[in-house]
Amino acid sequence: MEAQAQGLLETEPLQGRDEDTVASADFSSMLSEEEREELKAELVQLEDEITTLRQVLSAKERHLVEIKQKLGMNLMNELKQNFSRSWHDMQTSTAYKKTHETLSHAGQKATAAFSNVGTAISKKFGDMRSHSISYSIRHSISMPAMRRK
Repeated sequence: MEAQAQGLLETEPLQGRDEDTVASADFSSMLSEEEREELKAELVQLEDEITTLRQVLSAKERHLVEIKQKLGMNLMNELKQNFSRSWHDMQTSTAYKKTHETLSHAGQKATAAFSNVGTAISKKFGDMRSHSISYSIRHSISMPAMRRK
């Protein structure tokens, strides 16, 4: 009996099978005629209120569209505004500022490194060229001398 009592006191939400069981149960035999009539009246009243709320919501949505049209607002303008606002918010965020600063610093270091590599390569090519020219001159001078012998 205690297991049944505890089942009635469970606070866990209903599962799908529990909802099906409750939906298929016939509680109408447990209600008095007066309670049934009160519930029916409440049901009708709730349905009327829901219908009224839907109508009011629909009218407000139409009014919203009219106001937006008068102001020249359309979906594309709203998207642009939202994007601009989001972009601005992102740029002013601390994370963006730190990332921008870090990448900027890294870019400067990379530029300096590439410049140093470029200078070293240019110097090496220059050395090779001057070496090649001096070798060529020495070679052209020594060739006739070798021919004489």
